Amino acid sequence: MMERRRMDAALLVVFLGHLATALEVPLDLPQPPTITNQSPRDYIIDPRENIIIHCEAKGNPHPSFSWTRNGTHFDIDEDSNVNMRPHSGTLVVDISREKAEHYEGLYQCTARNKHGTAVSNNIFVRQSRSPLWSKEKIKPIVVQEGVSLVLPCRPPVGLPPPIIFWMDNNFQRLPQSSRVSQSLNGDLYFSNVLREDSRNDYICYARFPHTQTIQQKQPITVKVINQDPLEERKPAFLIPSGPSSSKMVLRGQVLEMECIADGLPTPEISWTKVSRDFPAKRTSFLHYQKTLRIVNVSESDAGDYRCTARNRLGSVHHTIHVSVKAAPYWLSGPPRNLVLAPGENGVLTCRASGTPKPTITWAMNGIPIENSPKDLSRKVEDDTIIFTDVQTGSSAVYQCNVSNDYGYLLANAFVNVLSESPRVLTPANKVYQVVKNHQALMDCASFGSPMPRITWFKESRSSTLDGDPYILHDNGTLEIHVAQGRHSGKYTCVAQNFLGNYENHIYLEVKEPTRILKQPEYKVVQRGRSVVFECKVKHDPSLTPIMTWLKDDGELPDDERFIVDLDSLTITDVTENDVGVYTCIMNTTLDHDSASAELTVVEKPDPPTDLELTDQKKRSVQLTWTPGDEHYSPIHKFLIQYEDSLHHRGHWHNLTEVPGTKTTAHLKLSPYVHYTFRVLAVNAVGFSHPSSSSRIYKTEPAAPDENPTGVKGFGTQHDNLVISWKPLSDLQSNGPGLHYRVMWRQQGVDSEWTTVTVANNSQFVVSGTPTFVPYEIKVQAVNDHGDGPEPAIAHGYSGEDLPLAAPRNVQAMVRNSTLAEVHWDPVLPKHTRGHLKGYKVYYRREYSIHKHNPHHVEEQILTFSGNHSHGMLPGLHPFSRYSFNVRAYNGKGEGPPSLTQHFETPEGVPGAPTSLIVTNPNLDSLTLEWSPPHDRNGHITGYTLKYQPVNNSNEVGPVEELALLANETSVTLFNLKYSTRYKFYLNAKTVRGAGPAISQEVVPIINEAVASRQVDIATQGWFIGLMCAIALLILILLIICFIQRNKGGKYPVKEKEDAHTDPEFQPMKEDDCTFGEYSDNEDHKPLKGSRTPSNGTVKRDDSDDSLVDYGEGGDGQFNEDGSFIGQYSGKTASRDTGEGHESSEAPSPINAMNSLNSFV
Repeated sequence: MMERRRMDAALLVVFLGHLATALEVPLDLPQPPTITNQSPRDYIIDPRENIIIHCEAKGNPHPSFSWTRNGTHFDIDEDSNVNMRPHSGTLVVDISREKAEHYEGLYQCTARNKHGTAVSNNIFVRQSRSPLWSKEKIKPIVVQEGVSLVLPCRPPVGLPPPIIFWMDNNFQRLPQSSRVSQSLNGDLYFSNVLREDSRNDYICYARFPHTQTIQQKQPITVKVINQDPLEERKPAFLIPSGPSSSKMVLRGQVLEMECIADGLPTPEISWTKVSRDFPAKRTSFLHYQKTLRIVNVSESDAGDYRCTARNRLGSVHHTIHVSVKAAPYWLSGPPRNLVLAPGENGVLTCRASGTPKPTITWAMNGIPIENSPKDLSRKVEDDTIIFTDVQTGSSAVYQCNVSNDYGYLLANAFVNVLSESPRVLTPANKVYQVVKNHQALMDCASFGSPMPRITWFKESRSSTLDGDPYILHDNGTLEIHVAQGRHSGKYTCVAQNFLGNYENHIYLEVKEPTRILKQPEYKVVQRGRSVVFECKVKHDPSLTPIMTWLKDDGELPDDERFIVDLDSLTITDVTENDVGVYTCIMNTTLDHDSASAELTVVEKPDPPTDLELTDQKKRSVQLTWTPGDEHYSPIHKFLIQYEDSLHHRGHWHNLTEVPGTKTTAHLKLSPYVHYTFRVLAVNAVGFSHPSSSSRIYKTEPAAPDENPTGVKGFGTQHDNLVISWKPLSDLQSNGPGLHYRVMWRQQGVDSEWTTVTVANNSQFVVSGTPTFVPYEIKVQAVNDHGDGPEPAIAHGYSGEDLPLAAPRNVQAMVRNSTLAEVHWDPVLPKHTRGHLKGYKVYYRREYSIHKHNPHHVEEQILTFSGNHSHGMLPGLHPFSRYSFNVRAYNGKGEGPPSLTQHFETPEGVPGAPTSLIVTNPNLDSLTLEWSPPHDRNGHITGYTLKYQPVNNSNEVGPVEELALLANETSVTLFNLKYSTRYKFYLNAKTVRGAGPAISQEVVPIINEAVASRQVDIATQGWFIGLMCAIALLILILLIICFIQRNKGGKYPVKEKEDAHTDPEFQPMKEDDCTFGEYSDNEDHKPLKGSRTPSNGTVKRDDSDDSLVDYGEGGDGQFNEDGSFIGQYSGKTASRDTGEGHESSEAPSPINAMNSLNSFV
């Protein structure tokens, strides 16, 4: 990158020049003056205050100052009103003794020291002016309505120009519109006047911003008359005049063009640019489209602009040709200071442009360069001065002046020739903190002459930092475009020229970015409730975060309802004023993150207003209303209610609903009702309060429109017919005198209707009817204004009576031991005497066939609804005799029973034995006794007994099974393991199979004498001492064994095996202390730590090498030479009933004695 820039410079200049950059020379080094502050070129002063003309400069030595005024030397010592501030060129003019206008003029400041002279811009000092309006008598303006009108303002000329606005006597701005507007020159234009424009206080005001004064024009009176009818006319421009005009604007300024048109109706203004679009970001339309405004004008804005005024009668156009000129402006900035070492080359460039093209002149130390002493190292070429092989003492300040007809540019740039070793201006050990994935810029501002070369290193200085990801800028700054955590650390920048070098250390810390993990979400909340916005943030732990909440980009209201927590904002008792956008901003010293969410506060809508009844007819009316405020929740429907003040005063009824988009409803009404309406609005929150009631609307009475519904005919006695109906409501009555005409006749028998009139009732009883015969029935509504429509015929039956006959051919089919199927012939309809509801089966268990003794069991009833001819009897007892009968029933009750029938159920599986108890428990035996099942359900053919051991973790062992005879009620079991828990299962059997089992658990126990001896031995002192001696002996044997093995000899396994061949050695039984058979059961392992006796033998398996047979069952260890450390020993003998590892009992002292005997 740096090489490329140098190549560009070489192409620009024939000589190998010095690449100029913005340069700050330390003030402790010699340097020409530099202007640092000066007043603006067009300097307008307040005549009421002292005049201060600024001129500040720096240099070494510190510069001296002088001034010119209107092109000649200004001797401030001769004017007592003028002082120059110490160490400064700033002038302070005291105007208390002299008017400010005396000091108006063109000023220029000069700052000089022995190395050169710098000059300021020409400062044009003028005092601001706010002259009074000239006194004039303005005659009232009388104008015909509809014509155009212009009220002139013509403010006095001020400096700077005033701001114009129109107000009335009450200092209220006059309203403006597309019809009435203010032009750019301050006049007030009316495209057409109306009667309401008549007033006597049209006042133009001019505000002079520099002096903050306001001048007022005399009020103008306008009187609008209407003598002739208004005539419409097409548009015509009031300004500008003619079909076209031209306008010149300077580059960078604001272009404003306006078109104001006359016309009736009021014309609409539009703008276009011929053959090009408007610059969107710089264009705006003001004063109701009458003014086109373009800011920061550029050459591309030149061209033709067309404004069009249009109303319905026609249109008119005006074209404005815009030309853009330009005062001089820098193309690449003003020339920069040069610091050169003796013998170096350099270039000063003064590159500018303008329209028309500006001229460029050079000066040295304020003197035109052509009048300056000749210098062979300097060559002027238009906008460039080339320096070659400069020497000490050729330092100077050069002025570049660029000017054309519209302005000028003046710039100072010094050439400072000196030799200086490098220095780094960036503070030492500066710490830069950047956010991960962001740009990191580490400064190494340096100075030296010749200009030092900058080199960067990181940490160990293994290589220079130049190339991805590092970018070295010409000013020495090191850039990391996307910083990562690995880039953190210590950096060293080295500045070097031929006079020496200088290094500086800085530190870069790359921090984790601040991120909002959970953003606040859009909330819709009902007024009066609470809302919580969450804002969970992740940030670098070394940075201190500050959470800020904003409402609508402003501070939160100072209200205790707003509660800001670590990661949330809570608003309690929400009101409508809380509606807005809430933003959480998490700031650190390096970065920030923000997220926003909107809060909408909803509430029940306000009630509708302005209820009005229109389009009134006999049976309908139209209701209109105005909706109330929705409170941010759209109204989705309106509920219309009515009150009938004639029949139910004070009671409101729902009439209809309409969608929330409608504000009118066509209501269908009933006769003979005094209606009052109200409307309720409904949104997502709920119902509004009811609206105010409408006026009363009365409908005329009429004959009924409908007849009663729900007409029924039924009997309550066997000889009557009850006719009932649902009466009409007051709203359905349609008029006074409502009553009912009740008609009936026997179906298929009578041809004539019997009729009665019933009032104030909803049923009529017909007596003396035949039992259960069909009738046709009609009920008609009648009032004082006529009959209702012809009623529909309903059907009913007279009263029922009990069935006369019982079902026949009743029989039962037994399906299994608990289920039977009953069959019967249905009762004939003529004997039913009513609506057949179904059949009931009465059945009873008489006795069990096994016992033949009767059971006093209540009779059971099973109902079969409908016209059935069979049914199932579930849940029967096996091996039992049952009796049953069947009866028909109707709405009146049950008929006579059928003949009683019997059936027997076959055998089934028996129930569980009644009891199972354990008697005579011994060490290895016990007796089980039981009672037969209570429910044998047949002949018992035998019993099955199953049992199995259960350990402490409820794991079961193998199952033993015994078959027992039917007449047995006890059994004795032998060869059980003592102290082992057993589970027993016993069930009975019949020919149908085995029934459920009864279970029992038991543990065979040892006798009290053995238990007592165990306790006595375990608590004896001699026993405890003996056990300690055994432990000591084992320890000694282990030590001896260890010593022998360390000597290199193998353990004499063979000798030990030969020593253990005594056939008389046998294990000892625990119950009688005699020796019994040896058991090699895996569950009966020796006590932990026991050894093989020296005078005994062990019974070994075929494999003597099995690790399971050694010591602790395979947990032995090997020595360094590979020999086995543990003693070879067989398994300790144990009886079959001894404890295994699964026993929950404590270790028995008897077991310990058995182990002891093997050592004695």
